[in-house]
Formats: sequence, structure tokens, C-alpha cells
Amino acid sequence: MSIRVLITDDHLVVRQGLRMFLALDDELEVVGEAADGSQALALARELRPDVVLMDIMMSVMDGIEATTEIRRELPETEVVAMTSAVDDAAIIGAIRAGAIGYLLKDADAAELCRAIHAAAAGEVHLSPQAAARLMREVRVPESHELLTERESEVLLLIARGRANKQIARDLHIGDKTVKTHVSNILSKLGVESRTQAALHAVGMGLVSPADMGRTP
Repeated sequence: MSIRVLITDDHLVVRQGLRMFLALDDELEVVGEAADGSQALALARELRPDVVLMDIMMSVMDGIEATTEIRRELPETEVVAMTSAVDDAAIIGAIRAGAIGYLLKDADAAELCRAIHAAAAGEVHLSPQAAARLMREVRVPESHELLTERESEVLLLIARGRANKQIARDLHIGDKTVKTHVSNILSKLGVESRTQAALHAVGMGLVSPADMGRTP
């Protein structure tokens, strides 16, 4: 089954370029294009894509507001944020809004496709530049002893980009058990998303920024 993608960008030439890149991957299907956040929200409601590629800086409704609404109304749809330049406010806003991935628009076709596949699988994918900027904003607990040994193992795998089913397989535990561990981790760290939890894992020294989203 193909991964259904909605492209959102306020520049037609960028949307055309993204569509061309995604056409190189037979497992990806572009189901629609939006020129602003408002259109993206309306099309997401109608088309129920697996992943939305979301430009952050747009008129009418920006990408951060659109991401917030899409994640609130359509929790099964993941968002990969994209910008043309590294901007701290945009990166932080997108992750807080619920984006699972963040890329710069100069990413090549291979990285773009990897990010979409990762998002569809519920895996964190951040460009190294975005991860470095986000680390400035992470308030790391004085100690991660509040996490159990198993929770620390799960957090490490989240930071390495593993989805719940992969974590269950790697640790030889059930899917429901993984979900419980993830819920406990988010609660104990005081965060709302896997991406934010992954950043805490970097701050705790469980994984380096360069290794985020990478399997061992």
C-alpha cells in the first residue's frame, strides 16, 4: 500500500519540484497540493493523507497553525515541516505544534523520501541543523533516574527513529506494553510528542544529535 502525501507550499514551482522528487519513489503517492495552511487543513480533512509536507512560512494560515489543527483533528496524519532557512522560532513552533519531522528545503530527493517514510511509520526524523537548534530549547531533567531501565531503553529507540512495532520487536515485548512505556515517558518528561522526547534523550546523553533517527 502506498503512502499518501499532501504537499503544502505557497510557491507553485516548489510544489512542482516536490512532486517530481516524490515521483521517484514508487511507494509514495501525491494525493493533493495546497498553497496555504487553510487549504492544507481543508484538503487534509477531505483526503486523510498519511503525511503532510508542510511549508512553515505561508500567508492566510501559516504552517505552524495548520500543523496544530491537523494533528488535533487528524491524529493519524503525520506532518513533516519544511523551511528554506534554519529559523529557531519556526523549528520550535513546528515541533510544539506536533510535526514529527523537520527538513530544510535544500534536502535531496533521497532524504525527503526517507523523511516521509519515517513519518508514515511514526518515526522521528530531524535534519541535523534542526536537531542542534532544538537542543537549545530542551530543559533536561537533572537526572533521568525517574525513568525505569526499560523506559530508558524505549526512549533510546524512540530517539533512534524506531516506531512502536519495531521497539516491541527489538525488546521482545508487546505493542500495548510499548504504548504504555511511551505514555509514561512523555508524562515523566513533561512533553507531548515523540519528537520532543527524542530531544530529551539527546540532552540526557542517551544518543548524540547526529544519531537521531538512525538505527544502530
